[in-house]
Amino acid sequence: MDHQPARNMPSEQLEGLLGLDQLVDLSLQFHAESAAAPTQSPYLLIDLNSESAHPAYESQQLGDWLQHQAVPVIGYLRNEETPNALIAKVDLVVNRIGELNRLTTNIAKNPISSMILVQVLRNTEQLDVQQALTLESLAYSTLQSGAEFASWLKGFRESQSGIKDPVGSSNSSPAVLLSRQQDVLTIQLNRPETRNAFSMEMRDGLFEAFQMLAMDNSINKATVSGLGACFCTGGDLLEFGRFTNPADAHRVRTLSLPSRLLAEHVSRVEFRLHGACIGSGIEIPAFANRVIAQRKTFFQLPEIAMGLIPGAGGCVSIPRRIGRQRTAYLALSGKRINASTALEWGLIDAIVD
Repeated sequence: MDHQPARNMPSEQLEGLLGLDQLVDLSLQFHAESAAAPTQSPYLLIDLNSESAHPAYESQQLGDWLQHQAVPVIGYLRNEETPNALIAKVDLVVNRIGELNRLTTNIAKNPISSMILVQVLRNTEQLDVQQALTLESLAYSTLQSGAEFASWLKGFRESQSGIKDPVGSSNSSPAVLLSRQQDVLTIQLNRPETRNAFSMEMRDGLFEAFQMLAMDNSINKATVSGLGACFCTGGDLLEFGRFTNPADAHRVRTLSLPSRLLAEHVSRVEFRLHGACIGSGIEIPAFANRVIAQRKTFFQLPEIAMGLIPGAGGCVSIPRRIGRQRTAYLALSGKRINASTALEWGLIDAIVD
């Protein structure tokens, strides 16, 4: 993430913050590098500015031990000028108290999805794209049968009780429009009345569009955009919870996830984004070699608050653009970032007016 000077309370007042000597003592209680420390806390918070005088301190060994922890490992860095060999080993780095409080609160509310997120991110960066997508799908499908998602879904359905179906739910036009001029294929998300919520119908339409791209080498370029006020607000919430069997959910995602096809033909695809790009609205575009966005575009990964993780390919595409730590920060904080920040991080490639 973009580091800023720390504010407010000093590090020694942060509850649960471990200095390096304390961390070494904790790791020594478990002899194998792969042994995870049992902890009542849903996260491990370490002071990256602390120094160690412990005779057993060895940064590589301690770093390897950190990456085997079950829970998210958060590094608190109040002073960037103090280098620390463990920075690359933590799941994310925070340097503001307000940001830290937001993250730890979110993790405490949904500890299982938070734990699975960082475990997936640690492992997918070592895999090729297709293997990584399989791991993400397995994790996402598992969480769909979990208590955290069930709790969110119950609350969401209660909030929708008595609300009529949204205008356009019976729209008979295709959810994805295709047109071709010479060697350029134009792909448009066509559900502006639902802010292009990523429904099963839209998923299938986009999958077919990428199939066409895969089968026709005469298409030199495909552009993907969305009609209406925004590109895509993520998964259609009204369809959430339809798969009660996680194995069936994984099977469908394996066979029809647009990201699987897109990942094999990224050099020919350009995404043109505007407005809200939430969840799958940025997870899928992030695979492409070129992503441009209008200046007022914003990006967000809200899945952890639902007891889930990014499941449209975001645990694979986004880290390959902005790194594992910034991806974890976006997902665990649920924070929106604007186009300028997205460009600075590398999430998009250009801003257009």
